[in-house]
Amino acid sequence: MKLPRSYYSNPDVLFLAKDLLGKVLFTEIDRETTAGIIVETEAYFGVKDKASHAYGGRRTDRTETLYSHGGVSYVYLCYGIHHLFNVVTSVEDEPHAVLIRAVEPLIGKEIMELRRNMPASKPSISAGPGSAAKALGIDRSFNRKKLTENEIWIEDHGIAYRPDEIIAGPRIGVAYTEEDALLPWRFFVKGNKYVSKPNKV
Repeated sequence: MKLPRSYYSNPDVLFLAKDLLGKVLFTEIDRETTAGIIVETEAYFGVKDKASHAYGGRRTDRTETLYSHGGVSYVYLCYGIHHLFNVVTSVEDEPHAVLIRAVEPLIGKEIMELRRNMPASKPSISAGPGSAAKALGIDRSFNRKKLTENEIWIEDHGIAYRPDEIIAGPRIGVAYTEEDALLPWRFFVKGNKYVSKPNKV
């Protein structure tokens, strides 16, 4: 079942970052469908979070997407190389987001293999946010897409993890954010080989 817009309206971004684990992220590009099970996420807590692009209420052409009502995609280019896909959450003008850091290939593995030039059995095909986005064909053109339509969306396939199967730890690559770098807002599925490194906390 495709997640409805109301799902993304939840103001608790930490809850959603954990709840999205096990959900299935789909893309359809040129009539080719690919999908992966979300196995790693990071929460970004809007204007109060030094690691968020919207910290302090920053509003630019790039960050404006974050201020949308939840249920749209926020895609940006990192280091001029990697596209990173985020799920915008909460209500309008409350710029929370969940970064999808890794997926486990599920549908369209052959297409993913071509995009990443490696076998789907190799964890690095979709471990890490840049790799996950590339495997699913996500680029800047996917920014501000509604997640309730037919280009990019998330479904609930009934995959759920027990609390002891979900590990929380500090986010990756945000050391510059001082005390906020220590917040345990990265969540991943224990023992899943597609989780990016470090896969232990």
